[in-house]
Amino acid sequence: MGEPTFLYPEAIVSSDWLAEHLDDPGLRVFECTMYLQYGADGVTARNARTEYDAGHIPGAGYFDLQGDLSDQSPDAFRFAMPSSDVLAAKLGEMGIGDGHRVVLYSRDTLQWSSRVWWMLYAIGLEKISILDGGFHTWMAEGRPVSVAPADYPPSRLTANPRAGTFVGKGEVMSAIDKEGVCTINALTANIHQGADDRYGRAGRIPGSVNVPAASLQNAKTLKINTPAEVAKSFADVGADPRGRVIVYCGGGVAATLDAFLLRQLGYMDIAVYDNSMTEWANDPDMPMELGS
Repeated sequence: MGEPTFLYPEAIVSSDWLAEHLDDPGLRVFECTMYLQYGADGVTARNARTEYDAGHIPGAGYFDLQGDLSDQSPDAFRFAMPSSDVLAAKLGEMGIGDGHRVVLYSRDTLQWSSRVWWMLYAIGLEKISILDGGFHTWMAEGRPVSVAPADYPPSRLTANPRAGTFVGKGEVMSAIDKEGVCTINALTANIHQGADDRYGRAGRIPGSVNVPAASLQNAKTLKINTPAEVAKSFADVGADPRGRVIVYCGGGVAATLDAFLLRQLGYMDIAVYDNSMTEWANDPDMPMELGS
């Protein structure tokens, strides 16, 4: 067996590539950063509009994941995926149309850009990429920033949904102990083992294994680990490219970095549990497992 490779290298762009293509008329660049805040009342989120306004990649727009791209129904969870048509319409309003190349970036971690990538992938977009190293690398290399808002004109985007990219708690429940299904927790090891109850009840979905999203990127540069390193992370927990993989986390965000890289390695049947532990741990009917 040969050395692992990423099968879709165009979905991971370098800062060099982006700098050379910023003026391409068919390019749409968006920052996706959010900030999670942990307190006595649980997990809250705020957008990074202030940071974006203070300086961003020239020409880039800003996605407020919670306010712009999530289900706004009163009973919806924080980052819940909206319907494909609603999401496509919103993206069109913000300047993404059929045929555009979309590059997504975030600060501090790649998981915000991977969350939006997975959402766009779920509604059928093809030409979507994540900026490797995110805004951190862009700044570390001394590249230009701007305070000007994006001026992308509204466009028309057609949704062509991909079935099975997101799943609910029913499918996750039915996958417990099911042969051929690997359920992966993308949260940190201490949360997986039950030492941190920030999402409600402590613990994990029974039978799930742990590949923290943060372990798949370099902590200093925010660049994605090598294909061999990423492949080993999943192989070490028993994930099989021939089987089904369901990935979850706290709210369906960190899980998307695992899912994005599983796809890069050739796993073909991948789903993200959208509401993840925010839903599961707060439903007393859902089983929990503790320990290492």
